[in-house]
Amino acid sequence: MKIGFFRTNADLVYHDEIHGNLFTQVEKTMELLLTKYLKASISYSGVQRVETLPVPEAALREAVLNAIIHKDYASGTPIQISVYDDKLMLWNPGRLPQDWTIAKLKAKHASRPFNPDVANAFFRAGMIEAWGRGIERMMEACQTATVPEPDLRYESDGLWVEFRFSKSYIKGVKTTQEITQEITQEKIIAFLRADPTLTRHELAKKTGLTPDTIKYRLDKLRTAGIIRHIGPRKAGRWEVLK
Repeated sequence: MKIGFFRTNADLVYHDEIHGNLFTQVEKTMELLLTKYLKASISYSGVQRVETLPVPEAALREAVLNAIIHKDYASGTPIQISVYDDKLMLWNPGRLPQDWTIAKLKAKHASRPFNPDVANAFFRAGMIEAWGRGIERMMEACQTATVPEPDLRYESDGLWVEFRFSKSYIKGVKTTQEITQEITQEKIIAFLRADPTLTRHELAKKTGLTPDTIKYRLDKLRTAGIIRHIGPRKAGRWEVLK
């Protein structure tokens, strides 16, 4: 399983690969998506802080389970999850039964897993039903959460599941991100004032961010004229200008 966060189709910010047995892959993928890749929008109900994810956890788990159970493992190609600011796209190198269409997949249908033994293992583990309701359950979870239902697209090389985030979520998370970015910027500047020789990887450890994210933040600060780097890339130092 591969997961990547993209700013645009050509701009990959960071990514992860998940290995291990299929049960482990499900749990590790869900953990990464919920804690690293999907940002919660923040709202308040009275004094209670409410965090809302753009995709209901139940719908996301069904999408991941369906991909793993119906994948064509002979292809040797990993399942790929691409996360953007406004959508999440999951691609599975699997095939529908002959003569099946997206319309039939979304309607009530018999259970015909591409990998019966894999499906049986997940059924015995209590993680899926044996009625072919995975897509239906995914749609129901989105309806219950009042978020857009995912778009399904079947191509010759696999199946796409695309969750588009609601406009209210995008607006809410943008405000949260702006606040977080300001705090992160202040932290980076404070660390550089205290130790101008810090490297990108050392800053990543101090802030808890990835080296790629630190590089992006440093580039932004340099472009804004807030900091500059003096000397060789590996042996130089930072200077805070503002």
